[in-house]
Amino acid sequence: MITKTAMIAIIGRPNVGKSTLTNLLTGDKVAIVTPKPQTTRNRIYGVFAHGATQMILLDTPGFHKARTRLGEYMVGVVKESVADVDAAALVVEPIAGIGTQEENLIEHISRSGVPAILIINKIDKIRVDQTLSIIDVYSKRYSFDAIIPVSAKTGDGVQQLPELLEKYAKEGPQLFPDGMTTDQPEILIAAEIIREKLLICVDREIPHGTAVEITKFSERVPEGSDEADAGENGAIEGPDYDAIIDVDATIYCEKASHKGIIIGKNGSMLKRIGSLAREDIERFMGAKVFLRTWVKVREDWRNSRASMKTFGYIK
Repeated sequence: MITKTAMIAIIGRPNVGKSTLTNLLTGDKVAIVTPKPQTTRNRIYGVFAHGATQMILLDTPGFHKARTRLGEYMVGVVKESVADVDAAALVVEPIAGIGTQEENLIEHISRSGVPAILIINKIDKIRVDQTLSIIDVYSKRYSFDAIIPVSAKTGDGVQQLPELLEKYAKEGPQLFPDGMTTDQPEILIAAEIIREKLLICVDREIPHGTAVEITKFSERVPEGSDEADAGENGAIEGPDYDAIIDVDATIYCEKASHKGIIIGKNGSMLKRIGSLAREDIERFMGAKVFLRTWVKVREDWRNSRASMKTFGYIK
């Protein structure tokens, strides 16, 4: 029986493994993960139970120097997340030096007065003596409650985090129902999965100038052939399930030249993105998915408040 809750903000520079860590702790894919920086754009709640405590992780965008209105929004999400939690977990690279982003985040933690721990991720890439050097550098910079070396990739050291974070829990009823691992609606998860595959499949700056809008998300009774099919618009249909979810998605990019790259020769790239996304959406939904994708150009949308609202980044 849940009698306590602990809300923990997971913060750090882009691509340090915050989302991978969140997914590992919740046991579910609640946040998309790619090797590209600035993959996470919104605050995502990851939920899991540890004994009598409901742990709520706030996976946040990577803290960076904003160059667009979207970037400013993402930085604002990080700062707001630290303001109203029981504790903050600063995730850093395994480097014996404190970067500008880490300095700024430590200053923000200090000003907020929130308890904080330091998580040194990716220790599978370094030696033990290097880990000790990193601990020494950060210990001298700030009085963290604890410094934990982990590898979100291998799981090494992660098992001790729930017990450590539980000490920040407060008495009170659980905030999310049993079995719920994220606050994200299914339609948003579908959009994020498509964007994840776009980030993975397309190189260069193009993916960072893209957004995904779901224009149709409906369930129906299965009928007809169960063989996969790909149409000219990128439609991808998967194997048999008890239900079918129809998903129409529009990928927006900022330049006409980017549109051609995303679609690919004879639609090959768009079909690849759609196929990979459909498989992940089916696994998450537990239903057959018929996915249709289109690509449209919306120039400089990252600096448009109206576009950001359309894509769910601001209300």
